Amino acid sequence: MVGIAEKEVAALQKRYRDDIHARLKQAMESYDTPFFDLLRYHLGWLEADGSPSAAETGKGLRPVLCLTACELAGGDWRSALPAAAGLELIHNFSLVHDDIQDQDDTRWGRATLWKVHGKSAAIAAGNAMRVIADRTVLALTESGVAPAMVADAEAQFIQRYLEMIEGQYLDMSFEQAEQVTVDQYLDMIGKKTGALIESAMYLGALVGTGDRDVAHGFGSCGRRLGLAFQIRDDYLGIWGDPAATGKPVGSDIRRKKKSLPIVHLFQQATSAERTSLDAAYAKDEIEGGDVQKVLAMLDAHDAPAYVQRSAESHAEAAVRDLDSLNLPADAKRKLEAMAEFFVTRSK
Repeated sequence: MVGIAEKEVAALQKRYRDDIHARLKQAMESYDTPFFDLLRYHLGWLEADGSPSAAETGKGLRPVLCLTACELAGGDWRSALPAAAGLELIHNFSLVHDDIQDQDDTRWGRATLWKVHGKSAAIAAGNAMRVIADRTVLALTESGVAPAMVADAEAQFIQRYLEMIEGQYLDMSFEQAEQVTVDQYLDMIGKKTGALIESAMYLGALVGTGDRDVAHGFGSCGRRLGLAFQIRDDYLGIWGDPAATGKPVGSDIRRKKKSLPIVHLFQQATSAERTSLDAAYAKDEIEGGDVQKVLAMLDAHDAPAYVQRSAESHAEAAVRDLDSLNLPADAKRKLEAMAEFFVTRSK
């Protein structure tokens, strides 16, 4: 059964989807050499052979959050479309490079860009997408946004995606680390996931109001929503329904991801459990019986409930961050629905 929060978010996605897609097409239309078809393949617009495609590619939550924040702050959401499209492009830049770093063969049910065209070509394509993302955000001037506000928007956008890149580095470094604390983990996901969601809501509110204080309030909400989103992702990476996630139970364990459940387990493990964990995580990949042992230890330490409570706590704090802005009741209801969706989604 589809919950109220999921219906609310789906309605927002449906409302903005066509305009976001059109603005993404506009951002790419002047780049018509074969090289840029690599970007179009990743975005789901072309097949590997260059023929047209209508592949499903991602949730588009960052641009939706940007446009929602603009409207909830009292602005015309259409004026924020260049920022929304830039956010979606920078998110996809990160996915192209993440797929290479993680050696992932598939994304959204089809071969990843590097798997089709090679790592060097995919790295170049990802870099190109980052540049196009910057140019797209700067096109806010075409929406009538004052040049000073556009400069502010671009500076904040660059700072947040620089954090995102740092967060990806930290995430990968954690895989080899013997000890990762919960605080270190939260700092990492605040950068890897939270920073761009913060930027989405900051940019939307800035375009909607021209008020940096209001934008910072929305941005703070976005950072916390990012934490909630990633923690729920960590939950699904171990206990998610394979029919919904497309991944087997315990998939993040197999990949030795130092997600919140595992960080929690390492901190709570007994001496005997720690010896078993150290032996499992010393291997190149965790398989078979070792996965089941880790799952059993997680259950013994009530990790599923701990992780879910943590996600919900950050979602609740995200909504509270906007209390001082005295938003209309309908606006707050939409944000509450978004926060609830972030911690109850199944994929």
